[in-house]
Amino acid sequence: MAATGDPLGEVLQDLRDEYERLDEVFSALSSEQWSMPSGAPGWSILDVVVHLAVSEEGVASTIALQQEGWHHRKGTLDDAIDLTVQANRATPARVLARWRAATAASITALGGADPSRQYRWAAAPLRPRTLATTRLAEHWAHGLDVTDPLGIAFPDTDRLRHIAWLGHATIPYGCSLIGVAPEPIQAVLTGPAGDMWTYGPADAASTISGPAAAFCRVGAQRLSPSASGLHTTGPFAETALRVLRNYAA
Repeated sequence: MAATGDPLGEVLQDLRDEYERLDEVFSALSSEQWSMPSGAPGWSILDVVVHLAVSEEGVASTIALQQEGWHHRKGTLDDAIDLTVQANRATPARVLARWRAATAASITALGGADPSRQYRWAAAPLRPRTLATTRLAEHWAHGLDVTDPLGIAFPDTDRLRHIAWLGHATIPYGCSLIGVAPEPIQAVLTGPAGDMWTYGPADAASTISGPAAAFCRVGAQRLSPSASGLHTTGPFAETALRVLRNYAA
């Protein structure tokens, strides 16, 4: 999708497209496939879709009510997510219907949100554009968790540009988790169609370069930095690649 000058609108359209692609995948799954292990450790394919449905319900509730459920958790965020998945398992038909309703509500809520306002989320308050981008990043990553084990085609698209933007933008947050001071860094990435995507200041002393698909997979922790083929230069680049993430802790 070409840039329109409306960053939130661009992300929402690409989020709709990602939902539609995943709907085609989920709709075609057999009963046996729903129960198979996913690429997310400890979760079945059904568990992944349960998690996505509950997460999208959280988007609508945090925008409408300012009541994001993860803030009331006990233990770690991962623990809370896993317990929520266990509590919400149902038949594949019910889970798919719930996910469809949740994604529709999420798009409506994000589209009607104040673009300048920050809404509560897992790690920190987020503006709608960033929140929508996290939804795209999470659906893409869990799409890999569903399709890779089943051998289903799931080609990379230029929607990864949003996820790459998110990964680069959250490098300072990743640094904060390990107590390291962030430094300026530029990411120079090649999109799936061969176009160049650049994030960060041109005069940064450190650079990460290579395929955007690898950059996004490292950020989703679906690929290790050492196996990514990404090239790092400068004093901060290896640290930045190590803390790269497309999601909240």
